[in-house]
Amino acid sequence: MLMSTSLTIEQIAEIANVSRSTVSRVLNNHPSVRQQVRDRVLQVIQKYNYTPQAAARSLASSRTDVIGLLIPRSAAFIFDDPFFPNIIQGISEACLTYGYFLMLSMLTADMEQSFYNRILRGRHFDGVIMLSSDIDDPLLPLLIKDRVPLVLIGSHPYFQDVNSVDVANREGAYHAVKHLVALGHQRIATVTGSLQMSAAQDRLNGYKQALLESNIGIAPNLIVEGHFTQEGAYHATRELLTLANSPTALFTASDTMAIGALHAIHEAQLKVPDDIALVSFDDLPSSLYTTPPLTTMHQPIAEMGTSAVDILIKNLKHPADHTPQAVRLPTSLVIRDSCGANTHKTIYERS
Repeated sequence: MLMSTSLTIEQIAEIANVSRSTVSRVLNNHPSVRQQVRDRVLQVIQKYNYTPQAAARSLASSRTDVIGLLIPRSAAFIFDDPFFPNIIQGISEACLTYGYFLMLSMLTADMEQSFYNRILRGRHFDGVIMLSSDIDDPLLPLLIKDRVPLVLIGSHPYFQDVNSVDVANREGAYHAVKHLVALGHQRIATVTGSLQMSAAQDRLNGYKQALLESNIGIAPNLIVEGHFTQEGAYHATRELLTLANSPTALFTASDTMAIGALHAIHEAQLKVPDDIALVSFDDLPSSLYTTPPLTTMHQPIAEMGTSAVDILIKNLKHPADHTPQAVRLPTSLVIRDSCGANTHKTIYERS
């Protein structure tokens, strides 16, 4: 009798009377294998314990017990921004609660097609959570076309019948800017995220709505893209500070960008909030420890990850009954020192 430790794919193929490539396709759960042939190969795999028993059961049931987290960004970008570790933690803990493993894939644009062909079409995941995609990202329509169980963290203007979890980005930005207006500011600038992303567009629209409702004109030179990075916001803020009529207040679309903005302001020998008030968006833990501490829109980052996993698991357990869900979590204004509201304790105002 062949021992499991010495069994090879070639030997499985010989015993099952199939080709080596057929065994490989069965192991990768490829859809091109006829069910009768697949069953015969799986019987050999289980008989000789070629894979651990749990994995063999997964193969037999077409389950992997793995959820893929796709982030179409470079690793350098992801680990420079504390938003991502916070949301990944929420996703990971929820996956463990349901007994699923989480596989993180960070993809740049040139990697996406190859990854899709090799991994996603091979059904190495039971389902996929996609985070922080651009509006024109080519991977999302492929996932939808192939009916991969999917939850999008964020929203998309064109694919609205997809499971999604997001915060009220437009409303949050609106309330942040209205707070600056209430403090007496009229010349309010914004440093936006990458406008290829729906969240950045929504926050920009919230900024514009707040100004228009306050009878303040929208000045295009007070809107500068910062790409959701410290460096991008640093250069954007420097540009704003060189204006002949520079802003008295600034709304940055993320806490990470607020740090870059603070650096540019301090470098210009200006003070926050005396010379320029600052409000941002995220309420990351680091926002408490900037100088001064940031007034910011709180978004429930870990809860976004947990909600995405909840929706995906329901989809996997009851696919026939599932209808797309769009969850929008509320934001809240956290008032600290950077806006100049003269408070020294944290205040929460529901938006």
